[in-house]
Amino acid sequence: MRLAGFIERDIESILARWEAFARRLSSARSMTMEELRDHAKQILEAVRKDLSSPQTREAQDLKGRGLAPPPLDARETAAQTHALLRARNGFDINEMASEYRALRASVLGLWTDDGDPHATDLQDMVRFNEAIDQAICESVAFFSAEQERARNLLLGILGHEMRTPLNAIQLTAHHLKSLSAGENVSVAAGMLIRSGARMRALLDDLTDFNRQRLGLGLHISPSESDLKQILEEEIKELRAAYPTQEIELNLSGNLQGRWDAARLQQVIGNLVVNALKYGKPGGTVRVVANGGDGDVSLTVENEGEPIAPSTLSGLFDPLRRGPERASDDASLGLGLFICAEVAKAHGGEIHATSDESGTAFVVRLPRRQSNLVR
Repeated sequence: MRLAGFIERDIESILARWEAFARRLSSARSMTMEELRDHAKQILEAVRKDLSSPQTREAQDLKGRGLAPPPLDARETAAQTHALLRARNGFDINEMASEYRALRASVLGLWTDDGDPHATDLQDMVRFNEAIDQAICESVAFFSAEQERARNLLLGILGHEMRTPLNAIQLTAHHLKSLSAGENVSVAAGMLIRSGARMRALLDDLTDFNRQRLGLGLHISPSESDLKQILEEEIKELRAAYPTQEIELNLSGNLQGRWDAARLQQVIGNLVVNALKYGKPGGTVRVVANGGDGDVSLTVENEGEPIAPSTLSGLFDPLRRGPERASDDASLGLGLFICAEVAKAHGGEIHATSDESGTAFVVRLPRRQSNLVR
């Protein structure tokens, strides 16, 4: 019997094996028969229909690589819907993929047990495997997208909810410092304030990254701003937070424009802290701002070993850090990514250079930009 006919005739036996295998998975222990089978029947029907339809070599090749065109009569395939349901039921991607392996083995095992092999069997087996491969690719893609969506939602909620206790900690620390209750209390309060500021910066980076991943874009609120004032205020705070390190500030030209001052402060803080953290111990970090005709440039440079070209090319990628950075570094690897996104949102750009003399990050910002990213 041809494989398509066998699937149609024995579909209940195949589904029973699917259910029995799925029930052994740890994530499926509390699921009903209907939940365990969900779209298995539709997946098999799609495979049977595929086996019964004429197909070119090119179409077979695309299907084997998971590149078959989407169906014209449905928003998503049964395999894609199956992946969403498995992700929402707590399956991991290995458990879901194992279901397809079991399905493949069950169908071929039952079919070969049913009768003697024929000349047509090999072609049927090849096409069956191609159809299952296509279903796996569809499921994996949708499963990964659903997990990513859930992860981003969790990060957004986490970032939002952590702000309330963090605000309470910082307010309490500022109150303790204002009490003049002795040097020990003042020092402890200062440590709390600095740690709270660092945590807030991490939360800001996490929130911005999450907005980008969710497709919401980086929010900016531009207004008439003075980069000179922004720099002086931020560098003053950074010098207080890093009293043992040298930060130089050099300003020249017209430094006024229409920008989001809080976002520029975020960029300055990220770049300077990055330069302090990864520069030569005891070295100087130089911050230089220069106003040109239509734009301003901001450069943050440190002294130290050059960054390898392979690392330099990916510095602005999210969640990526160079191998030379300390393994106990608690940052999320988002600071430079956020800097690049802020520059882009203002219609500007950022790039990095590194050689034996040190590393420099250069931000270019137009004074006015009519099509700001919101």
